[in-house]
Amino acid sequence: MTKITSLVTGGAGFIGSHVVKHCLALGHEVIVLDDLSGGFEDHIPAGAVFVQGSVSDENLVTSLFEEYRFDYVYHLAAYAAEGLSHFIRRFNYNNNLIGSINLINESIKHKVKCFVFTSSIAVYGAGQLPMREEMTPMPEDPYGVSKYAVELDLKAAHEMFGLNYVVFRPHNVYGENQNIGDKYRNVIGIFMNQIMQQQPLTIFGDGEQTRAFSYIDDVAIPITNSVNIPAAYNQVFNIGADKPYTVNELVKVVGDCFGVTPDVKHLQARNEVMHAYSDHTKAHRVFGEGSGVNLLDGIKRMAAWAAKVGARKSKEFGNIEIYEKLPQGWEKKPQPETIPA
Repeated sequence: MTKITSLVTGGAGFIGSHVVKHCLALGHEVIVLDDLSGGFEDHIPAGAVFVQGSVSDENLVTSLFEEYRFDYVYHLAAYAAEGLSHFIRRFNYNNNLIGSINLINESIKHKVKCFVFTSSIAVYGAGQLPMREEMTPMPEDPYGVSKYAVELDLKAAHEMFGLNYVVFRPHNVYGENQNIGDKYRNVIGIFMNQIMQQQPLTIFGDGEQTRAFSYIDDVAIPITNSVNIPAAYNQVFNIGADKPYTVNELVKVVGDCFGVTPDVKHLQARNEVMHAYSDHTKAHRVFGEGSGVNLLDGIKRMAAWAAKVGARKSKEFGNIEIYEKLPQGWEKKPQPETIPA
């Protein structure tokens, strides 16, 4: 029996490490490519081959495709900070767009059977609720723009070269292995990290913005299985939880799971979509119903994991390109230039 070989980019990260686990369970030989900028090597399940590096490294990507001749590519590597993307535009496009194009080029050349891409509901922009796949995307931040550009490129690659693809638009995913030390994204992980460090929970604005927080199994399992479902090929799917919650409601649930009543600190509202949730009728039709894990049970599971691994210190993003209008709490002033003597 011929071995199936899959590349998982971002496989040391949150969603990626779960996809690796499920690919291994399907009997795939799995190669993980990750630069560890947001992931951790100890998240990679045993049995996978780990290569440390970036999708932006064209020579490395080319050499991996030459060596392993992948059947499937699961592309999850991205710096997924929507709000921060306004201030790191060059980094965003180099990492999230150009890096993706490196993979698509090699997938075309090596006749990959299917390219699975994790996009985002950030492609929709504001005012389209619930978000449905047939809507025309109107992204409002550079992160969403980069994701939609990759979606369009995959469609063009299919039409020109026959590269099969599946695009997923997940949203607000949480669960075990999330990088809780990242202060720029993943609000549930941020709240848990703040509670464990006995810090106030920081909320941008009044906390009435809504999101449909999605447990990891509702996302990683369909992503993994999609290569074996012909009806999924060359399609776009919203994926995640159906019920939206306010950030204020989230604060109470997270606090209850840790047995505390958190102090809350409201920061100045940032430029973001106020309400974001999507329709999953298409995904349910093709992949079946979700895991059935509700918000309380999912956060209980994540809280137990977070308490075990402990708090992590937030890292400052070191490559801010624009400081004007940087949201409160994200400020890190540029160092003064040293004038030669």
